Amino acid sequence: MTPDELLMQRTFELANLGLGSVSPNPLVGCVILKDGIIIGEGWHKQYGQAHAEVNAVASVKDKTLLAGSIVYVNLEPCSHRGKTPPCADLLIKHQVKKVIISTVDSNPLVGGTGIKKLKEAGIEVATGVLEKEGRDLNKRFFTFHEQQRPYIILKWAQTTDGFVARANYESKWISNEYSRQLVHKWRSEEDAVLVGTKTAAHDNPILTVRDWSGRNPVRIVIDRFLRLSDKLSLLDGSVPTICYNVLKHEEHPNLKLIRLDEKDFLISMLDHLMKEKIQSVMIEGGSLTLRLFIESGLWDEARVFTSPRLFHSGIAAPTFGARISAEGKIDSDTLRIYHPESNLKAHH
Repeated sequence: MTPDELLMQRTFELANLGLGSVSPNPLVGCVILKDGIIIGEGWHKQYGQAHAEVNAVASVKDKTLLAGSIVYVNLEPCSHRGKTPPCADLLIKHQVKKVIISTVDSNPLVGGTGIKKLKEAGIEVATGVLEKEGRDLNKRFFTFHEQQRPYIILKWAQTTDGFVARANYESKWISNEYSRQLVHKWRSEEDAVLVGTKTAAHDNPILTVRDWSGRNPVRIVIDRFLRLSDKLSLLDGSVPTICYNVLKHEEHPNLKLIRLDEKDFLISMLDHLMKEKIQSVMIEGGSLTLRLFIESGLWDEARVFTSPRLFHSGIAAPTFGARISAEGKIDSDTLRIYHPESNLKAHH
């Protein structure tokens, strides 16, 4: 790795600390270098609060050192006033010499204007350092702005013989406790989690973050004909929840019933999630709901646990054309991460 790449790698590490706290903003980290020494670091910690560049500048005790420094940031500094002032202006004010960027912002509000502003002020700008990794870091943000829909993660646990539940839909504890804890961590990182009617009815999931610390995602349930009992944990009003159906539209505290057109149900749902600024959804089941997304080609990543257990019969796990991009052991379980074959371009 070149020195520039190593420092960009550091911005990724910093940026990742904001996962689960900054959406719908992107994950951003920033490192400031002067005469070969890191003099400041920062990351975007919370939506609506200071951006990475602001926090990095604030971390430099002697502000006179900023003049002539090199700033590394994984995403183009913003040039518009949102909830906070533009970061490009701050870097110009402190007369930094050079800004090195991994990815250009595809949010139409920014899209190259931050770079233009810096260059017009006489600051040298380089882009594309570890660009593939930079895009992967902000895959939720880029999917949202470029494809106009949330980033979709499929998640399930299956037995070695390929079942996700017994014939009576009983699916408790296929995976081990470490895998289940990891799922709680994942929930804290995504904007929303979704289940279908059968999973809601048979498993009565709570879909909150319990074995980890972090915010609860928005809970989503597909219940087309509103057949679910209002006694279910999902509908208890404890956490913001959306129930997509074809019958009626109602809003209660922490519970929205959203009526969608039966014909384009899935697309209408993703459009509504866009409006709600939900950038990522983890589909937690069941088999039918997972298949719905797979068959529509509407998914970006699948995380599949395979446990050593055998059911011999039951409800089969979804099958799909995908390539394994990562594989590892979680105690007795095997976790495989897949990406769609057609997304090779997007994910390399």
